[in-house]
This record gives sequence, structure tokens and C-alpha cells, in this order.
Amino acid sequence: MGQLQKFKNLDIDWDMTPEDAVALYLEWGNSGYRGYESRVKGKSDHSNYFVVYSWEERPKVFLIRRDSDGTEDLATLKLPKALEKSFLKQTSGFKGVYAPTKDIKTWLEKELYN
Repeated sequence: MGQLQKFKNLDIDWDMTPEDAVALYLEWGNSGYRGYESRVKGKSDHSNYFVVYSWEERPKVFLIRRDSDGTEDLATLKLPKALEKSFLKQTSGFKGVYAPTKDIKTWLEKELYN
């Protein structure tokens, strides 16, 4: 069983970006930042989403649960070499926290649901 399969029943927000999460939960709250449809209504609201963390030598993918109190890392995955190479090329090797690329999302969906 893959590491992500235990989260297959979790409601994943595939459109959430790191920027949206910060805006929605930390900065502007329920202001509808960038037209984002979800709005934080209270302490029980949360989002589950993926980010690619590239501050270390090799990028990693995190499954994150965020609410207005903070974040919890639910899972950490190493990217397959081909996806890692493609991701680093797309980001020009810049360090940061990114939304998953289309190819990474496809891989994550396979890992999660198969």
C-alpha cells in the first residue's frame, strides 16, 4: 500500500496554491482573495492540499492540512527522478514552496487513488 492511500478519502483541494492558502487562512481571511470560492467561516474550516517544497537539495511533496491555527504535514514524498528533473527545469532551480505542476498532480492522483 502506498503512503498516500490512507488519505484517499480525504477531501483534497487540488486548486489550492501556497499563496491561496496564506491569503485565505492568514492574511485576508474570508475576503474572497483572487475570487477563490471557499471562504473561511470559522475555526472548523480547513483545507487539505499539496505543495512542492524545494528549499533543500531535492524537492519534496507535502500533503498539508491547514486551518486558521496553522498547518499539519500529513505526508512527505520524494518525487520520482523524472518529475524532479522536470520540476527543477520549470522553476529554474529556484528555491521556494510551489503548487504541484500538472505532471506532479497526475502522479499524486495515481499514488492516492490506485
